[in-house]
Amino acid sequence: MESGNVKQVKMDLAGRPLTLETGRLAKQANGAVFVRYGETVVLSTVTASTEPKDLDFFPLTVNYEERLYSVGKIPGGFIKREGRPSEKAILASRLTDRPIRPLFPEGFRNDVQIVSLVMSVDQDCSPEIAAMIGTSAALAISDVPFDGPIGGVIVGRVDGQFIINPTVEQEDKSDIYLVVAGTKDAIMMVEAEANEVPEEDMLEAIMFGHEEIKKIVALQEEFVGLAGREKMEVKLHQVDAEVNAAVRAYASERLIAAVKIQEKHERSDAISAINEETTAHFADVYAGDAAKLKDVKEVLYDIVKEEVRRLITVDKVRPDGRKIDEIRPIDCDVAILPRTHGSGLFTRGQTQALSVCTLGALGDEQILDGLDLEDRKRFMHHYNFPPFSVGEARPLRPPGRREIGHGALGERALSKVIPSEEKFPYTIRLVSECLESNGSTSQASICASTMALMDAGVPIKAPVAGIAMGLIKNDEHYTVLTDIQGMEDHLGDMDFKVAGTAEGVTAIQMDIKIDGINRSILSEALAQAKEGRMFILNKMLAAISEPRKQLSPYAPKITVMQINPDKIRDVIGAGGKVINKIIEETGVKIDIEQDGRVFIASPNAEANDKAKAIIEGIVKEVVVGEIYLGKVKRVEKFGAFVEILPGKEGLVHISQLSTERVAKTEDVVAIGDSITVKVTEIDQQGRVNLSRKAVLVAEGGAASDGKTTVGQ
Repeated sequence: MESGNVKQVKMDLAGRPLTLETGRLAKQANGAVFVRYGETVVLSTVTASTEPKDLDFFPLTVNYEERLYSVGKIPGGFIKREGRPSEKAILASRLTDRPIRPLFPEGFRNDVQIVSLVMSVDQDCSPEIAAMIGTSAALAISDVPFDGPIGGVIVGRVDGQFIINPTVEQEDKSDIYLVVAGTKDAIMMVEAEANEVPEEDMLEAIMFGHEEIKKIVALQEEFVGLAGREKMEVKLHQVDAEVNAAVRAYASERLIAAVKIQEKHERSDAISAINEETTAHFADVYAGDAAKLKDVKEVLYDIVKEEVRRLITVDKVRPDGRKIDEIRPIDCDVAILPRTHGSGLFTRGQTQALSVCTLGALGDEQILDGLDLEDRKRFMHHYNFPPFSVGEARPLRPPGRREIGHGALGERALSKVIPSEEKFPYTIRLVSECLESNGSTSQASICASTMALMDAGVPIKAPVAGIAMGLIKNDEHYTVLTDIQGMEDHLGDMDFKVAGTAEGVTAIQMDIKIDGINRSILSEALAQAKEGRMFILNKMLAAISEPRKQLSPYAPKITVMQINPDKIRDVIGAGGKVINKIIEETGVKIDIEQDGRVFIASPNAEANDKAKAIIEGIVKEVVVGEIYLGKVKRVEKFGAFVEILPGKEGLVHISQLSTERVAKTEDVVAIGDSITVKVTEIDQQGRVNLSRKAVLVAEGGAASDGKTTVGQ
């Protein structure tokens, strides 16, 4: 549809309207698309510098900006405005970045910034998918060179049937949550979590999603026909031909020999020494020509890259001498840290991860202030990558996008085996410390975290292992690699991570550096990954075969009790007075749910029992005809007020204090006395009438000597 300068295209996507519009908003950007998907609205913009930057990489930044007004919320805290991006926003940015990055021209060095502004959210229409489609469309119609467009969808499966972009209700029933992105010809990116789903089913889900992607790409191609701009003339970085020939003649033979050294540090040192000597040689040859000296370094890098790729694809030889499907030596251990609740150490070659499990009360769960319906999380998996893991000295900084992404991948892989809150009422936090790195630390962290959970006594449904697959593709030759190391990851075409149990897949993450892969390569990679995963699982189970039966003595013990929801206010008390008093007296932590479940936590089981007894007393109902041992709280002329349950008092009228006539209440009881009484009546106003006389008559006792004082 066209209306003046406003151009618009529409399609039906999974039963909901998808509209792409340009020409009305953000017109100063190189490309801007206003996306409506159902009632979800995202504005995606693309801007680019006119000149290339003097860098050796493509400076692309992708930002997914959440606005809480999109879900009718005001941000919390004192500032009351959005601050740093949430973890979900960072993951959504990565979700858009990964499929588009390989589709820019080789040597393109212009600054490109993509901003997707989430302005309205319909929970049944994913804003992440809208942002991915909007970004692709904005690039496609802009003057920025881009070999797209791409499309993206979520694939779910309910009752054995695949579903595109499932609703919230369907997601709850689905055993697959798979995000797939690609061009009309090939898959570019996969991100998935699944409930132990077979590899064959995951492959079918990916291909099912790709069929819908083709329709989304066709819509964008129509959009480009309406609103597309001519692509800008760009200067693509190219190495000087003279430099290329000279450097190759001087250093190729030695570098090719160095690449074949199997040990990582020895190989790296040998390559570095050759690079330094070669750079020094050509510094004299090209003295004063900074551009050519920069090209020298690039040619040296290309020589190493080309030889590694040739060795793998043609000779089927890997840099460290392994077979194509061979996994590096594995060592597993548990209970490394005595005072933590659980720990697991996983070492695979020169990659090592130490994971630590901490158990807490449900009140320790993470509070989420985002755009989703989910507002809290009781299972967390965090990943740290300190510089010493790669032998570097550099500043320590807060977790970046990579660390957050790796932590989230581990969380997805393990979440499907975490026991329910009803079965295991704990908040669970896993922290993976990467201690050594030579490729695939994210999958090492999943293996270490599984063992930490088992060491902590968490009754997981099944152990999970992860493995990273790689792909090197040279013309008609290609090789799928099992357990890729750092060099293979850096110089390869695919990073394909698969985690799961012996029964099936729980998580997948795939990134492609080339223009996509087809079904046959995907199928081969999944099959090879399963073999590797089973091998690793057996190694892990040799270290710890099942979750420990007992929790660590340093872990909190949690007692669960159920009370009438109407009694919650009695347990809490005015301004929290009652519950705070219980916590102060017993040293426990208490969490109360709206359905009446009470969780009492402390390292001391006796303290839990004491707190439970107090709460039981508070919520216990007074029953007519029951006999209670009460404590005298007040003495009046007309009788005594006796506390028979915590916070519940009744009146023993003076005539009901004894079997004989009583002249003064003080003649029979005093404040602090403990006396046995019977509930004779609860009137319409809830007042409780008690009788000591009835108890004495039943016991056949005397009138005045039946009282018991505290301490007697």
